[in-house]
Amino acid sequence: MIWAIGDIHGCLRELENLIELIDPTENDKLIFIGDYIDRGPDSKGVVDYLIELSKKTNCIFLRGNHEAMLLDTVYNNANIDLWIYNGAHSTWRSYGSLEELKLNSEHLKFYNETKYYHIEGNYLFVHGGVRPNIELEKQDSLDIIWIREEFILKNHNLPYIIVFGHTPAEDVMFLDDKIGIDTGCVYGGKLSAVNLTEFIENCPEKPSVLVEKLKKEKIIKQVRRYGDA
Repeated sequence: MIWAIGDIHGCLRELENLIELIDPTENDKLIFIGDYIDRGPDSKGVVDYLIELSKKTNCIFLRGNHEAMLLDTVYNNANIDLWIYNGAHSTWRSYGSLEELKLNSEHLKFYNETKYYHIEGNYLFVHGGVRPNIELEKQDSLDIIWIREEFILKNHNLPYIIVFGHTPAEDVMFLDDKIGIDTGCVYGGKLSAVNLTEFIENCPEKPSVLVEKLKKEKIIKQVRRYGDA
């Protein structure tokens, strides 16, 4: 099975509970949409957990804007104020300090190896979105991790259904050419996982074609903040 998992933001307990619900095997694929850190209580614990999980099942880790801010600070000493504004202090606390984070080579390797996008069939997975009407190969990496309304409110006209996070909503969004899976766990919402196996294998022109059928098959698993399933 192929699962896409939304923004975690340091919510370790909710992540653990969600993975327990999915109960993945070594033959499954988990595509994490980025933003593992910041704002929530245990960013370091989340990354520890994901590294161990990736040893047992196939995991794809996309880069979110929060991982990008971390890397920019650690390697370029740049945009630290932007990162602080977006919740860096909670991440530093989970590591003990920013300096201790910088010394954690295993975690820096994890952050460095995150990907800007991933393709499965005619499905494109990104953190934020894309600039409409621009070929994937010509997209600005900043748009891929930061864009919001310009992507969500328009048809993108790329030859993919795009699965994205970054912009929280009350529930998973199934739109004509995109699926939004950030359901705002860190803000008191839910951490969501969507089983996209049928979508990818059947390649419907629009996700909405399969939504009603698949809803009955419980393709969405969610854990509410503070561990209430």
